[in-house]
Amino acid sequence: MTSLVIDARHNGPPGSGNGGWTSGLVAGAVGVRSGLVEITLRKPPPLDVALAVTATGDGWAVLDQDTLIASAAPRADDIPAVPPVSRTEALAASGRYAGHTDHPFPTCFVCGPQRADGLRIFPGRLPDGRTAATFVVPADVSPTVVWAALDCPGGWAVIDRDQAFVLGRYAVAVDGLPEADDECVVVGQPVHREGRKALVRSSLYAPDGSLLARAEATWIAVPG
Repeated sequence: MTSLVIDARHNGPPGSGNGGWTSGLVAGAVGVRSGLVEITLRKPPPLDVALAVTATGDGWAVLDQDTLIASAAPRADDIPAVPPVSRTEALAASGRYAGHTDHPFPTCFVCGPQRADGLRIFPGRLPDGRTAATFVVPADVSPTVVWAALDCPGGWAVIDRDQAFVLGRYAVAVDGLPEADDECVVVGQPVHREGRKALVRSSLYAPDGSLLARAEATWIAVPG
């Protein structure tokens, strides 16, 4: 058994962990050496609390005492990449970011406009329905940072002013880490929606256009 703590800085909705950051911590804690791992968030992840990570019959459980916060399991399917866009297109899309004026969680570590100390990824819509943004990589770059960076750009492919969503299930394939201080491009894409569930993908590209990471997520609509 191991443990992890979601620092209060890395919040998504107020008082709970950012889904992408949390999932990246869980992926690191379970220590899968090859292949992909998929994280399912069961409860809002608590902040500044030691969470136990234990092996189960089909994967791992993340527990706050007796409460199941998340589960993890190996994933067999690969993740397709979302096609890239240029830095110019990504900058223009960020200027159209709906969250600048209407954000369900404006203090989100990844995409919150009120977080000067966050990742400040502002994914705006492209004409084809995808999202795009630039991303200046922090000095403390890690796989967990990549998991976080790919989270919200997928979500904003389905979030609108009438319907908030939260991350439910998430998997990331990290092909390579970006360099600190690089200005990368991240893109998101809606894939399918059924009822309250929306399947999205996102991808991270280096300044030279090379693919760094791919993600697939299920987002869940929050009842109004």
